[in-house]
Amino acid sequence: MGPSTLAQVLRPLLERFPDGEHPDVLVGLAHGDDAAVYRVSDDLAVIQTLDFFPPVLDDPYLYGRIAAANALSDVYAMGGEARLCLNIAGFPEDMDPAIPAEIFRGGADAVAEAGAVIAGGHTILDDEPKYGLSVLGVVHPDAVLRARGARPGDALVLTKPLGTGVVLTAAQQGVGGHEAALDAATESMARLNREASRRAREAGAHAATDVTGFGLAGHASEMAAASGARLVIEAERVPLFPDALRLAEAGAVSGGGRRNVEQLAGRVRVEGALSPSLIDLLYDPQTSGGLLVALSPEGAGSLVESGDGWRIGSVEAGPAVVEIR
Repeated sequence: MGPSTLAQVLRPLLERFPDGEHPDVLVGLAHGDDAAVYRVSDDLAVIQTLDFFPPVLDDPYLYGRIAAANALSDVYAMGGEARLCLNIAGFPEDMDPAIPAEIFRGGADAVAEAGAVIAGGHTILDDEPKYGLSVLGVVHPDAVLRARGARPGDALVLTKPLGTGVVLTAAQQGVGGHEAALDAATESMARLNREASRRAREAGAHAATDVTGFGLAGHASEMAAASGARLVIEAERVPLFPDALRLAEAGAVSGGGRRNVEQLAGRVRVEGALSPSLIDLLYDPQTSGGLLVALSPEGAGSLVESGDGWRIGSVEAGPAVVEIR
């Protein structure tokens, strides 16, 4: 479901729970942030999120770990730390029990690395396997990171390369020479955004979001709209997985990427003669992608020097759109 369609679907909820009606709801439905945030006291807020999806790899352990890392990422995008998780899963009735056990083990290892715990969950019968987490995190109410804090003069930093959608599509289609890209993408998807989030906060991040199903272009457009500023992305500076561009040129573009292009019309502008396949990668849906962070140029330099990111653009005054150059 693309961002425009999602906004339409959520409209009745926004009407029922209008922004600002509940003063302790610090982050709700109104601005497309990555998770909900509720203030418990003057020095404690809880972050709540939920995410799950079908298998992206044949290896059940890696699938479980990646699905868990993807769910945990929402907490890191909000500037928090994960504390308590619940599994959410669906499996075919005739599936070998060893397979879901491995999926759960992969998820458990990611959660343990996050310093959190899995304390339960819910599983149903489903013809197509699905797995993910509900995650509760904590953050100081004054330290919440949101998509809406980007300021003109800020730099933009991306903390993981792009291309998981293209690479996974290439692997499913059997496109030749996808192996190195798949290895790199798998390592990236399985890696938590915890350390990148910590370093972004230390560098003085003004705004952040994680890059997932709407692609870099889509999540950047949400940050632009929430911040009331123009986000400029320098396409040639965006990091890509090895061979991702070649695989996109070979036609390994997902249906989700095409939907993103359609849904983001009017919210994203492409300037200049850029490679169509490179543009496809900027719209490419990411699984367990990196963080897009807006912060001062000095802070961006610190974050890049730490090894946790690439400077890919800037924030400018002007219409709340994304401009790709």
